[in-house]
Amino acid sequence: MTFPSPLAQPPQSSPTTPPPAPAHRALPVPSTSRGRVVLWVLAAVLAVVCAGLIAYMLTFLGAEAAIVAGLLALVPLTIVLFAIRLIDRWEPEPRGLVAFAVAWGAIAAVAIALAVDLVVVLVLGSAAVPDAISSVVQAPIVEEVAKGLGVLILFVAARRSFDGPVDGVVYGALVGAGFAFTENILYFADSLLTGGAADAATTFFLRGILSPFAHVMFTALIGYGVGLAARAGLSRGAALGPWLAGVVAGTVLHAFWNGSAMLADFFVLYVTLQVPLFALFILAIVLLRREEARLTRERLGEYAAVGWFSPAEVEMLATPAGRSRAVAWARTLPGDRGALMRAFIREATSLAAARQRAVTGRDARAADDERVYLERATRTRERLLAR
Repeated sequence: MTFPSPLAQPPQSSPTTPPPAPAHRALPVPSTSRGRVVLWVLAAVLAVVCAGLIAYMLTFLGAEAAIVAGLLALVPLTIVLFAIRLIDRWEPEPRGLVAFAVAWGAIAAVAIALAVDLVVVLVLGSAAVPDAISSVVQAPIVEEVAKGLGVLILFVAARRSFDGPVDGVVYGALVGAGFAFTENILYFADSLLTGGAADAATTFFLRGILSPFAHVMFTALIGYGVGLAARAGLSRGAALGPWLAGVVAGTVLHAFWNGSAMLADFFVLYVTLQVPLFALFILAIVLLRREEARLTRERLGEYAAVGWFSPAEVEMLATPAGRSRAVAWARTLPGDRGALMRAFIREATSLAAARQRAVTGRDARAADDERVYLERATRTRERLLAR
């Protein structure tokens, strides 16, 4: 017997073929709207406009004032984004759309408002429009239309991620948060340059602490109108009516807010009217979330009726308390499977939303999404409960 090398060992048995590797199929991915290409193009445009805004701030505000103001503006932005995240926890929106909404408000809407101001000054002169008219009429109309365009673009380009009023409120609030962030930089820097640290601290208290949700509420009204259009299955053209109604509502509230600061006792109106309005806003969010929970229970219940889910699972998936208990239980499993439980909840919620679109007949591809999310939820549950 010859060997290929001095270290080779004689065979003890007939060689066998190694067993095949286990199949690891990737989770199916739901189809996306062709409008996402439009969003990518707009994102590139926003990047260019953002560079222009930064140059504008550095030129007219100075690097030091702009940086300090930017750091101050991050405080209310963080508070607002955390609150919006709580609203969006039921069915989180795609991160790319979240980023686009914030960017539109922070860049495009601000640039549009600044451009209109510049045109008004060039055409009419700097003293032609009184401050009261500019603050109570021009600013609310221009800013709400500019912010509302971002919400409308999201509805048109990412219609399949716009399931109803809660989604609309979230997108509108994100656009408003982005706008407030950049506007706060301008206000904080101007106060710092003209009145020093004391004036900047006062402005920060009024805008960053007392009213961080002002622009969020204004634009959320626009999003609510568009969300109603999405839930009703209206076409893009027909959705212009609810969008315009939301713009009018947001503009009126914005004008009243600005007017209370310029033409009346701000603190009296803040306590007697603005705080109750904010409380009503929170109540409306709670009611909308309850409606989303009801639809989740109803749609998943249809799957439970044919054996895909147990009734207990549906109750768990359709209530905030049930979800919290489920995640806490999953963390006690070997390897801490809390992340898997959250993924299962997310896929099941997306399944319910796709089912709702299919039931209402407003999305021709909803049935395909149903199959995708059903497979994703089923396989995620198998991994969650694997021994």
